Amino acid sequence: MEQILILKGQQTLINDHEVFLVESGEKALTFVKLTLVDLIILDIVMPGIDGYEVLVRLKENPTTQTIPVIFISANTSHDDEAKGFELGAMDYIAKPFSTAIVRARVRNQLLIKQKNDLLEVLASIDGLTEIPNRRYLDENLSREWRRSQRTGTPLSVLLMDIDHFKRYNDCYGHRAGDDCLKRVAHALVAACERGSDFVARYGGEEFAAVLPNTNQQDAWQCANKLRDAVNALNIPHKASLNADHITISIGIATTEFGQVYAEQTLLEEADLGLYEAKDTGRDKIVARVIAASE
Repeated sequence: MEQILILKGQQTLINDHEVFLVESGEKALTFVKLTLVDLIILDIVMPGIDGYEVLVRLKENPTTQTIPVIFISANTSHDDEAKGFELGAMDYIAKPFSTAIVRARVRNQLLIKQKNDLLEVLASIDGLTEIPNRRYLDENLSREWRRSQRTGTPLSVLLMDIDHFKRYNDCYGHRAGDDCLKRVAHALVAACERGSDFVARYGGEEFAAVLPNTNQQDAWQCANKLRDAVNALNIPHKASLNADHITISIGIATTEFGQVYAEQTLLEEADLGLYEAKDTGRDKIVARVIAASE
């Protein structure tokens, strides 16, 4: 059921959707930091900051800027209506309103959002392996890094590379190479059992995993599971220089205790670990220790 946040207590939609009611703009902004909603209905005149200011702040925040907003107001001025649209409102309903009209307009906005969400998902999926792509990885890492900084919980990133994959393509052909990438991708996703763990195609024959609330020891255990999962596929690789089947090398980077630096540092450190794993024999795991920066 769609979740709708309504300011100033309108009860019209309470039987059709999961509705949350708040009394002020400040409470609405606090609420959406903690709870995902599909639509927000705003009155313009409210205690504290007005609906326009709430909308401005919603649009300034990357995590809330795509939530559709409908204004409901007793003010029928065309200038006010135009201002609402200019700030990014999706619709403007003047009081007194028809309950049927409100329901229809809400339904239309929710359908539009569902289509946009689907397009967003499709744009975030790698076409070959059908797992999240680099764009989705960057978004997920940024979100989890901010949560790690806010809560002081550990966050680990794994970078994984299929060993001697170019030699595999040269030996078996690109069609077999594509099939290999798919099988490895699905094995990596299946091996991550926690719902919060995130696996994506990083590019080429490289994959990445974002592991929230995971210290280095637990990240090492997860890396071993991923490495074992790929080994268990037992995909023949007679051109490999380190095994008779497909293997992966893994680099690990972990931040703990709210260390302050850019989230890209995790990827860079994991990449250094991956390079070391490949340079020292492949089919290996190397963890990097990151010092806190000021």
